[in-house]
Amino acid sequence: MPSNMPDTHQSLRALLQFYADCGVDVALSEEPINRFADTSASAADAAHQHGTAFDPAVTEVPAPVATLAPTEGPRRRPPVTPSLTVPSGDAVMAAREAAATAETLAALRETLSRFEGCNLRHTATNLVFADGNPEARVMFVGEAPGFEEDLQGLPFVGRSGQLLDRMLAALGLDRTKAYIANVIPWRPPGNRDPTPQETEICRPFIERQITLVDPDVLVALGKASAHLLLNSTIGITRLRGQWKSYDTGRRDIRAIATFHPAYLLRQPLQKKLAWRDFLAVQEALNSTPAPASHE
Repeated sequence: MPSNMPDTHQSLRALLQFYADCGVDVALSEEPINRFADTSASAADAAHQHGTAFDPAVTEVPAPVATLAPTEGPRRRPPVTPSLTVPSGDAVMAAREAAATAETLAALRETLSRFEGCNLRHTATNLVFADGNPEARVMFVGEAPGFEEDLQGLPFVGRSGQLLDRMLAALGLDRTKAYIANVIPWRPPGNRDPTPQETEICRPFIERQITLVDPDVLVALGKASAHLLLNSTIGITRLRGQWKSYDTGRRDIRAIATFHPAYLLRQPLQKKLAWRDFLAVQEALNSTPAPASHE
């Protein structure tokens, strides 16, 4: 083995870590792209478009022309993220109108799958709509899908989801007795925070989802979800554990915020506070008679 092999491995690991830190954690193309071959091919295409001869022996490559768009050829092009087809304000209005037309969860999911107003759909692998029982009396809402959720198309299936499942099991609950969703149904690139614009575009869909599920107890997981659903700007440390009211337009639902499971993985000492919140949820469910629709 060459003497420099360990250094090479270390350099590769450092490079991969750099990519991960920058949010580059998914290969968008199935095959590698030879940029050097692409340059020569592009020059040949440009010469063909302008009716000039192309000499491969000439090393100087003409400046690219912005309007050129080769229509055929075997090489692969890097994917391009489409821009919003409508202005942000119009996108929010379009989202409100689209969400309002959905009379069932199935219809809402279909509407979301066709909605073009949010750029996140173009970089995500799957729509992450919900998981669990839509007839459940308790609904949990997080912020946005992560890497594993994006791959499987289900919320909370990664490490944070495994912790959530364990916390539910401690209360005698599981995904057949709870409904789980996110404010944002598509994974932001590199797990970055959703922008305020993206959040406002997606807001009507999660609000409609809550209305259709109509749980007895609503649990906001994490700061972003709590701020949106509870209409608050208070820090999650102060906001958690306090009972609030969520108005669906049909009735008021008891709502509470707690720490996001991903935060608890980073700050395990806070699990004791989250456990208190889960016990409060259990007490609320036990003290509230189950309506006929949830039996």
